[in-house]
Amino acid sequence: MEKAIKDILVNGVIKVNGSLWLESNGKRFFGPGPVELLEFIQETGSINQAAKKMKMSYKKAWELINNLNGMSAAPLVVTSTGGDNGGGSTISEEARQLIAYHRELRVRFKKFLEDETQRIQ
Repeated sequence: MEKAIKDILVNGVIKVNGSLWLESNGKRFFGPGPVELLEFIQETGSINQAAKKMKMSYKKAWELINNLNGMSAAPLVVTSTGGDNGGGSTISEEARQLIAYHRELRVRFKKFLEDETQRIQ
């Protein structure tokens, strides 16, 4: 089968590519966007600042967070209001575990894509 795939292209190089995310009940749940948002929340302590770093509206960031928190057994983003520092946000241990798992999964997925590309070269 690989030879047939190679023969399809004229003056081109074929590459196996794809995107990776986790789903829950058939809906996208966790992928590169939420990972980046969570990492920026962890870095800045602020949903607003994280959204700005991603060039995303605050409203969109909140929608993502509500989706993440609503689909997980424990909140991934924990917010606090008021106080001496004016409140802020942090990510939970569950969020850190999901981020680590997603990173490891992406490494394995990248290897899979590279291996499949090599098979058809």
